[in-house]
Amino acid sequence: MKTPPALLEQHGPREAMEYDVVVVGGGPAGLACAIRLKQLATEKGAELSVCVLEKGSEPGAHILSGAVMDPRALNELLPDWKQRGAPLHQAVSGDDVLFLREKSATRTPDWLVPRNFHNHGCYVISLGAVCKWLAEQAEALGVEIFPGFAAAEVLYHESGAVKGVATGHLGLGKDGQPGPDFQLGMELHAKYTVFAEGARGHLGKQLIERFELDAGKDPQAYGIGIKELWEIPPAQAKPGLVVHTAGWPLDNRTYGGGFLYHLEGNRVTLGFVVGLDYANPWLSPFEEMQRWKTHPSICAHIQGGKRIGYGARAITAGGLLSLPKTVFPGGALVGCEAGTLNAARIKGSHAALKTGMLCAEAAFEAVQAGRSGDELSAYPAAFEQSWLHQELDQARNFKSWFKKGNTVGALMTGVEHWLLPKIGLKRPPWTLHRHAPDHSFLRPAAECARIDYPKPDGKLTFDRLSSVFVSNTNHNEHQPAHLTLRDASVPVQTNLARYAGPESRYCPAGVYEFVDAEGGGQRLQINAQNCVHCKTCDIKDPTQNIVWVTPEGGGGPNYAGM
Repeated sequence: MKTPPALLEQHGPREAMEYDVVVVGGGPAGLACAIRLKQLATEKGAELSVCVLEKGSEPGAHILSGAVMDPRALNELLPDWKQRGAPLHQAVSGDDVLFLREKSATRTPDWLVPRNFHNHGCYVISLGAVCKWLAEQAEALGVEIFPGFAAAEVLYHESGAVKGVATGHLGLGKDGQPGPDFQLGMELHAKYTVFAEGARGHLGKQLIERFELDAGKDPQAYGIGIKELWEIPPAQAKPGLVVHTAGWPLDNRTYGGGFLYHLEGNRVTLGFVVGLDYANPWLSPFEEMQRWKTHPSICAHIQGGKRIGYGARAITAGGLLSLPKTVFPGGALVGCEAGTLNAARIKGSHAALKTGMLCAEAAFEAVQAGRSGDELSAYPAAFEQSWLHQELDQARNFKSWFKKGNTVGALMTGVEHWLLPKIGLKRPPWTLHRHAPDHSFLRPAAECARIDYPKPDGKLTFDRLSSVFVSNTNHNEHQPAHLTLRDASVPVQTNLARYAGPESRYCPAGVYEFVDAEGGGQRLQINAQNCVHCKTCDIKDPTQNIVWVTPEGGGGPNYAGM
């Protein structure tokens, strides 16, 4: 969001800091980029200034992932990660792939499991802990990391090239006017700015539109992942066991499934993913996750345990065919900002690390050559020659097959990831395309079966507000709402009237609720304090009327162990 000129005239100019490279986002992609830049500078005996902006209160605070991590990219970035104490402690010890019916389950025989679900050599991790450790490695190399500072605005040169970013202002009142504690944001200028905000990044979305980076690409596909962390009785612990499920409670036309991973220390991380191209506006991803936990095959793992963490995050699922152009004058997109998660493997951290490294190598070469503000063409060129491109190419049809129904999706996943590799084909000889964005699939409520979800029991299943509480989410209540509406009349006149107010169900944090309005009727109430920054509303709103912008830095969830 661009700062109003009047605000700069009254309180400016903003302080500016100069760097060779500015990285927006302290997730795996951004930190890998910063680390690789400093490694190259050390190897070449060069001076290179690098900073990372992280909107969370500390590195890892906003990081949410399953997560089973393939260490391939980490092996390349920091080959001695074990000696450095990286928090990859629990190797995968077994894989269960289950197809659920309401009261029963069928386990896929090991010999029939497609290779995209093979996790031998991978680790069950807390990605937040890994990012906190990566931040320590980056700082040891001389990277400046600024936690609690949200990049709120892209800055441009007169030529149109990206100049850097500006951080958000502090101390604005709900009316958007400066309060008594107002502090103007800071400008960070760079020869190149790397955007690593994660899926549906606020600034990345603007850059993709401004530079038409997605021209000729399939629309990006997203899912919402809802996750819980449990402590369980020691007798139930199965360290390293990885469980993936398909089927119940979703119907055959709705993409999604569950995951349950046993960490060390009698902890289990489990969650549910729902594709945001679902059609029925009565569906609630949060309630589906709660219902899924009641299945005998799932509750057996956590019965008698205690829930200690909760979170939610949108994830990219479009793959290679939805990957935008990753470079533009003065900057680049890396990791889930671009959409490099491999949905077929349900893994994105290794891809994030790899793209960050590839971008760093291109940026370092450009800075050393005295360049600035041009396109880092060496980055996409290197990506196309990488093992990551090969991996994503092999999985490029995954999402499109599931658009034809879960039965077809499961069958063709088996064909492309089990049968074809056995006969020596590294990539499918066919390509399927998607043509519509996720929000366009929602149908009128009157055309869909209403879903009545059971009430939570407070032991195995929970409500949204108690869930948000254990996510440690907090925002300054006096700041402007960071969930904005293009047209305030649309939620009631269109979304409520036509779709029965789906924002009250697709949000996993109770941000949106329809309440009685003065004078009759209803109005949309936005509880921005609850927001866990999942970005689902920005993606799924059928009228694309909701726009997520950055709140004050440091606000949002403070995940621990997630």
